[in-house]
Amino acid sequence: MSPFDRTIDAIVITNPDADHISGFLEVLKNYKVGMVLEPGTLNDSKIFQSLKAEIKRQNIPDYLARRGTRLDIGGGAYIDILFPDRNVRTWSTNDGSIVAKLTYGKVSIMLAGDATQSTEKIIISENNLEKIKSTVLKVGHHGSHTSTGDEFVKVVSPEYAFISDGKNNKYGHPHAETLKTLMKYGVKIFRTDISGNIIFQSDGLNELVSSHK
Repeated sequence: MSPFDRTIDAIVITNPDADHISGFLEVLKNYKVGMVLEPGTLNDSKIFQSLKAEIKRQNIPDYLARRGTRLDIGGGAYIDILFPDRNVRTWSTNDGSIVAKLTYGKVSIMLAGDATQSTEKIIISENNLEKIKSTVLKVGHHGSHTSTGDEFVKVVSPEYAFISDGKNNKYGHPHAETLKTLMKYGVKIFRTDISGNIIFQSDGLNELVSSHK
């Protein structure tokens, strides 16, 4: 973003765990944010409580994400919320994670958040399978075996998979089961622990992936 651009239309809290929100307090202090979209799951951590307090202090519109919501992000690109489809207040933060699909022309990205395989099955059961199909899968839960089930990968049918995971992380992400599932369907895998920053560019017809450390 240009240093002179101090506004952000919306931020999406895919779930309230620290690894999904820890940068948002600084964002709210340095930018004028138009709205917040969150799943409705809860976390009693200090960072989440501080974030909610700052959203309230600034009187930023705070909405619950629900299936059917569409965010028009301009230039013909839009984001469709696929999950949650119900009140997930009492759900685990991963089961209740926001799942969304970004579409720009003929190119699309499935943004799986930390959604578990049980959540993936709900999404499959509720949507036309063509609607779920995507060019790219941003792999759920950093490549954990609790996400990215065989059926989900088959239906999404991505050309590329991006895995956001720390180098030598203590969780063992990405798990072997997840990599095996992706390779079974011939998906080209990009990992931040190996490639560093990953940049995906598209004109809506073609795509270009690059990475650098």
